[in-house]
Amino acid sequence: AQAEGLVEHFSTVLKDNGGNVLESEYWGVKTMAYKINKNRKGHYAMMRTDSPASAVQEMERLMRLHEDVMRVMTIKVDAHQDGPSVQMQKRDDRGERRERRA
Repeated sequence: AQAEGLVEHFSTVLKDNGGNVLESEYWGVKTMAYKINKNRKGHYAMMRTDSPASAVQEMERLMRLHEDVMRVMTIKVDAHQDGPSVQMQKRDDRGERRERRA
């Protein structure tokens, strides 16, 4: 609940600076490739936005200052893909596999 609250908070930061959040996904708790601040696991989230550079920079600045945010990765794309991200598709596939086993 706290991780999803952070996504909402940073979405508001983008909107306040002239940005627009097209979609946000909460990916859940995942094991990281290496320890960050003595943590092995972390909450992952993704936001698709259509925002000016200044809004993204402000959001990144606030994320880096926030004690609960360990890493931030921003990727600029020419066009957004439609539909769920690859991570969410993997999660959906797992559910279908479980149904086939039953």
